[in-house]
Amino acid sequence: MALRTFLQSKIHGATLTGANVEYEGSIAICPELLEASGILPFEQVDVYNIDNGERLTTYVIRGERGEICLNGAAAHKGKPGQRVIIASYIHLSSSEIQTHTPKLVFVDKNNTIMRVDRGQKE
Repeated sequence: MALRTFLQSKIHGATLTGANVEYEGSIAICPELLEASGILPFEQVDVYNIDNGERLTTYVIRGERGEICLNGAAAHKGKPGQRVIIASYIHLSSSEIQTHTPKLVFVDKNNTIMRVDRGQKE
């Protein structure tokens, strides 16, 4: 059975609070945003920099409250104050596709949750 890849969740419009080249690697994400989005520590995510167009794939570590920090080589892809979208994906079978809706977390410039939605079916 072939699986297809769909958006599982995203954190939209988060503001980078740090970029630490000397860390081993990953992106540190605020615990409240992890909880709201369903993204787990060590899960693979894509990060899309809204302000400079850079894109990268990395894994998540639990950060401090309000924190969104690119670490290691990823730190070269953004700087504090820039906005990002953080997306996780899921592989679904054809029978799972019809009922799947992604979780969408929208945040303000302080990385405070403004709203959480479920993606709409067209």
